[in-house]
Amino acid sequence: MSDAEILPPDHPLPPLSAGSPEGKPLAGRIALVTGAGHGIGRAVAPLLARAGAHVVAVSRPQSKAALEELDDEITEATGEGATLVPLDIKDYGGIDNLGAGLYERFGKLDILVSNAGLLGPLSPVGHYTPKEWDDVVAVNFTANYRLIRSMDPLLRLSDAGRALFVTSGATQKNRAYWAGYAATKAALEKLVLTYAEEVAEKPMAVNLIDPGATATHMRRAAFPGEDPATLPSPADVARLYLAMVRPEFTQSGTRLRYRDWAAQAG
Repeated sequence: MSDAEILPPDHPLPPLSAGSPEGKPLAGRIALVTGAGHGIGRAVAPLLARAGAHVVAVSRPQSKAALEELDDEITEATGEGATLVPLDIKDYGGIDNLGAGLYERFGKLDILVSNAGLLGPLSPVGHYTPKEWDDVVAVNFTANYRLIRSMDPLLRLSDAGRALFVTSGATQKNRAYWAGYAATKAALEKLVLTYAEEVAEKPMAVNLIDPGATATHMRRAAFPGEDPATLPSPADVARLYLAMVRPEFTQSGTRLRYRDWAAQAG
């Protein structure tokens, strides 16, 4: 599949109704969400839970309080708590252990939402310290390889495995001072689209989602003068995540933008 086939402006999109959790469309499904303590991941996790999934919520150990608040929300909404995993996504051994634990407890994984990301410094390439560069590469790229490596066997055990990875419009532009973030997201796109080809004959769908400008802490760090009230909220964007991980969404190897999907409502 060529890049031209992946990124057409008129790509078919899931219906807006697919972003609604009514009817428990994810009942009995196991969903792993990284970056679940904050931002879009924090909105996605309870939405999947309300749609019937058992959510395995991953966030940094320093976000443990945020995970506990998430668990309270999910329990109140559904009567069933989430599985909380305080884990630094750069802890690759921890990712392997998580995969083993999921297999032991659930015997499969139906949904992987790899949402954790790192903006990194917005500075000239030559001004990055090696550690700053390594951290951005580790979170945005290598951690996703490790997630695929550990979770692919579990996704193959599902009758409708869905893997969703978060990219950015930064890959489509050449913007000064954005090298770390843009380069790692571009590398992620190639990784994910290659993975999609490798599982094309399986009952799986592997896709990229571009949330676009969203009212998150990361967006505020990148554009501090921007009014967040003018942007979609994480809850708005989370509806497309839900649509793309449902069993009936069978397109694979695609890159969908939230703004295109939301425009259908207009």
